[in-house]
Amino acid sequence: MKKQLPITYFLLILSSVFWGISFILTKQVFIVEPQMSVTLLIALRLALATAVTIPILSLTKKLEPIRKADLKWFLILAFTEPFVYHLFETTGVQYVSGSFASVDIATIPLFIPFGMAIVYKEKLTKNILAGVVMSFIGIAIMLIGGEAVSGSLKGILFLSGAVFTAIVYTLLLVKIVDNYSPLTVTVWQNLFGLVYFVILLVIQNMLPNGGFHFSMLKSLNWGWDLIWPILTLGICCSTFAYMFYSLGVKRIGASQTCIFNNTIPIFSLIAGIAIGQESFAWTKLIGMLIVIAGVVISQRK
Repeated sequence: MKKQLPITYFLLILSSVFWGISFILTKQVFIVEPQMSVTLLIALRLALATAVTIPILSLTKKLEPIRKADLKWFLILAFTEPFVYHLFETTGVQYVSGSFASVDIATIPLFIPFGMAIVYKEKLTKNILAGVVMSFIGIAIMLIGGEAVSGSLKGILFLSGAVFTAIVYTLLLVKIVDNYSPLTVTVWQNLFGLVYFVILLVIQNMLPNGGFHFSMLKSLNWGWDLIWPILTLGICCSTFAYMFYSLGVKRIGASQTCIFNNTIPIFSLIAGIAIGQESFAWTKLIGMLIVIAGVVISQRK
């Protein structure tokens, strides 16, 4: 197990990179194409993720079937995330900056250890608590004096809903991940999530003011500036990031894994600066270093 820790930590950092850039890319999609529907964007992400993973797993015969007793848990898992979570998160990103959205989502690790202690009687260690508090202080410093706090109450409320849903998702994931490979969990939750979103798209299409009609597909500007962010969101953020996160929960537990979510604002900020959505400030750099220190402390035995 100890030999697996370095690669596990590396993959968890990589998942944070993918989730960090997801906020910036989602914001970029709405900037490039303001008419893009939230439901359609998420459905496209999940369709890409499913189209990539299921054929590969089927050909290699590594796609594990779901046991009948576990089907309800997979359906509930997929309902919480990606379905409800992405509806809240993607809608919230429309009303706040990408880096602020990532900071809001990074508060999830504050609550996961307490949820694990209540539901699964997992012991709260001093290092985990200290790491959570320290990294959250770093996140707060990153917000000082920056445009990252720009946004609206509506966006903050949607993102808060995403945080609550992610906590429920992680607690459900703990129940499932010991019996299936992380890739299997990711594939099935994306497939069921896609079904939920297709049903929602059909319902919206039937309503006069449902927010989406299939005729919109022709009117959208399907240029490369729109296509490449969606491809990245589907393959990297909706597939590999979830797979690596599930692997972390399986190997080192939910409380330690979720601390890595605190690094998401770092990569979101770097990506935002790189494409001109954010500006650099020394307070942000100091905050990044404190977040990293908090993550390191939380992983010490």
